[in-house]
Amino acid sequence: MMDVITPTNSFSNGSIIRMQDVWTSYDGKNYALRGINVAVENGKNYVVIGPSGSGKSTLLKLINGMVIPTKGQIEVFGRKPNVHDTMFKTIMPKIGYIPQNLGLVKNITVMENVLIGALPRISKVKSFFKVFPDREISNGENALKLVGLEDKAERKTYMLSGGEKRRVAIARALVQKPELLLADEIVSELDHGTAREIMELVMDAKHRINLTAIMVHHDVQLALDYADKVAVIKHGDKIAEFKPDEMERKAVLGMFNSYES
Repeated sequence: MMDVITPTNSFSNGSIIRMQDVWTSYDGKNYALRGINVAVENGKNYVVIGPSGSGKSTLLKLINGMVIPTKGQIEVFGRKPNVHDTMFKTIMPKIGYIPQNLGLVKNITVMENVLIGALPRISKVKSFFKVFPDREISNGENALKLVGLEDKAERKTYMLSGGEKRRVAIARALVQKPELLLADEIVSELDHGTAREIMELVMDAKHRINLTAIMVHHDVQLALDYADKVAVIKHGDKIAEFKPDEMERKAVLGMFNSYES
């Protein structure tokens, strides 16, 4: 029988993300998320799946402080997420965020995009004039080598393929040296092989630096293959949470198909 975990009001020890009975509304009337309870432990890959419009992206925005919950409590590294809060700003460099649109600057080079990840560590004057210390340039070169784009460092980003742009976004996140990576559909619209290559890159980084990842996917098969734990969201409700089990894949796929309808 599949290990479906009923949401509770308690959090396990070692969780770096804690969400307790979180409700979120953009207009004060309709809720994008309702009664969400989540606990993510350090070093784990937590994958959120569900239909379009189910609230998956909102979940990530709550964690990085871009959206404030209407009610309920959230803690990330022991702080309440809010991009305008001074205390939370001190831990924001620990959080790497890759949005659906990747957030790349199209008219600058690949290396310049990657080095954006180093901005929290350099002065405002140096960042304004794009003057990066040698060690940061070396970090950028290493990140590009890791994602297989070392030969395209000086190419303008708009010239890259979709898969290559996603690799740039991952390299930028790696240069930031986050402890937590939030990734929103970074393999969407990619062919099966490229999607798996991207996921392997993320998993490699996860193991190298004990990175904690929360990833949003449409592809349930990728979730089963790469997640330590999977949450299913539908119409703003978390309706299931489980640890993938090789013997339960058919049951999981059947369950997800029923949730999409």
